[in-house]
Amino acid sequence: MRIAVDAMGGDYAPLEIVAGAVEAARGIEALTTLYLVGQEDVIRRELAKYGPTPSKIVIRHASEAVGMEETPALAIRKKKDNSISRSMDMVKAGEADAVVSAGNTGAMVVGATLKLRTLEGIGRPAIATVMPTTGRPVVLIDAGANTDCTPDLLVEFAVMGSVYAREILGAVNPVVGLLSIGGEDTKGNEITKEAFRLLKEAPVNFRGNVEGHDIFRGDTDVIVCDGFVGNVVLKTSESVAHAIGSWLKKEFKANPLRLLGALLLKGALKSMKSKMDPEMFGGAPLLGVNGVCIITHGSSSRTAIFHAVRVACEAVGHHVNKHIVEEASKLHRSA
Repeated sequence: MRIAVDAMGGDYAPLEIVAGAVEAARGIEALTTLYLVGQEDVIRRELAKYGPTPSKIVIRHASEAVGMEETPALAIRKKKDNSISRSMDMVKAGEADAVVSAGNTGAMVVGATLKLRTLEGIGRPAIATVMPTTGRPVVLIDAGANTDCTPDLLVEFAVMGSVYAREILGAVNPVVGLLSIGGEDTKGNEITKEAFRLLKEAPVNFRGNVEGHDIFRGDTDVIVCDGFVGNVVLKTSESVAHAIGSWLKKEFKANPLRLLGALLLKGALKSMKSKMDPEMFGGAPLLGVNGVCIITHGSSSRTAIFHAVRVACEAVGHHVNKHIVEEASKLHRSA
């Protein structure tokens, strides 16, 4: 597998990006070439910290970077030699099989849509975020690429999310739910009501509407919503997880007995933390474009980059895009 990694994207670039890339080059057997795309002199300085550069790593120079606060479309248009665009160019030219970036999410979506185009049968790409639950992990789609969606797009998201859950998470006949304000068929706005009707006829295992409290139960494999709602859900969930962690630390430190109890619970707490760690899921794929694109959190550590490269290799190896085109074809034939 040949993976292009945006070395200049993210809050801790290039330090954590290069470190994660080195770990991936040394630890992922399926990886044949890892391209670090960005300012060559900066990347070389970081690589020098880790001894001899692994033979799998190749530097591709890009003189510009897209900042986290920049307007995506404007940055992609004006900064022709930015590391995100150059990574996309490599996939388009067949030099790389996938792109990984912890940089500006909007720029990733814009760059992929403009340069790689959408897959046959897919109207718009969508971000699929894997979230931990009390049972099996769930794919939340869309998590931020499209703030406004039509019912037809929501159905396409369900198809793409099902393919990803099946091929990458190993879900057998993935269960799909439509996020709404109630479990009844009649609940929701006009868009979700129409999407509900279409999903009942679509070639997916549709269980019906699901509510917010269903997300973490672990009995649904794919939860479909528009990008506005999905992004709110994602960021609220992250905030709650951080708040719980802070509360626990504060309460455990309140007196010596509680601190002793925390020591006794250390193994359980560590296990719980690892299950909740989003970095282990390898970032969020941008599904629906003609190439594999993995978007990781802006604050991604080297561990997150390692797993993002791993998931990129898996998505290429499992031919996720080919399966999406096949399922989209079934969808449109049934329609």
